[in-house]
Amino acid sequence: MRIILLGPPGAGKGTQAEYLQRVHGMAKLSTGDMLRAVAATGSELGLQVKDVMAAGELVPDDVMIRLIKHRIRQADCNSGFVLDGFPRTVPQAEALDSMLDAEKKTLDCVIELAVDDAALVERVAGRYSCAECGAGYHDKFRLPKQEGVCDNCYSTSFIRREDDKAETVGKRLEAYHAATAPLLPYYRVRGKLKTVDGMADIDEVTRQIEIALKSCEKGLTGT
Repeated sequence: MRIILLGPPGAGKGTQAEYLQRVHGMAKLSTGDMLRAVAATGSELGLQVKDVMAAGELVPDDVMIRLIKHRIRQADCNSGFVLDGFPRTVPQAEALDSMLDAEKKTLDCVIELAVDDAALVERVAGRYSCAECGAGYHDKFRLPKQEGVCDNCYSTSFIRREDDKAETVGKRLEAYHAATAPLLPYYRVRGKLKTVDGMADIDEVTRQIEIALKSCEKGLTGT
């Protein structure tokens, strides 16, 4: 199957994409990973992407579509793929549909990980990690066994990502809702959209995604 995962930063798209890759054999297409990979190739497209990223600018939609087109032609996408991080806007969705049509491929399902903004801010803003080994912790949900000491390497140095600060997360959520909210009716009227509870625990989100995939499969087969 070819699917898209929609959800704001911190909703767990990456975790679920990895599950779909591991269990269903779908290639995990993260826009960030694709951009970094092509920038390292030294190709014409890679150099263009590298220059845009170095300038701190957004990669143009047409370049992203070229990148995705190149990626889905690779052998590991023959069993399907899951897009994480694209599209973010209706024009991007339209461009993606046009490209897939030209490639004689269809998008089978769009799964939205619905979130509660306040709870998501708490989830993300509480994250921190060991500065030495990278082990992850949370102010509320996962504290070290010994206060101030990493469980893994016993370091006492911890760091927090700038992107995980409550104010930053709030702004990113606002931007996500403003840009991405119109995607929901876009895919709903095409019969592609399924919504799961992105605030549930990981296993429950996975269970709901499996139900969504089965529903999409029935729609494809007409049974």
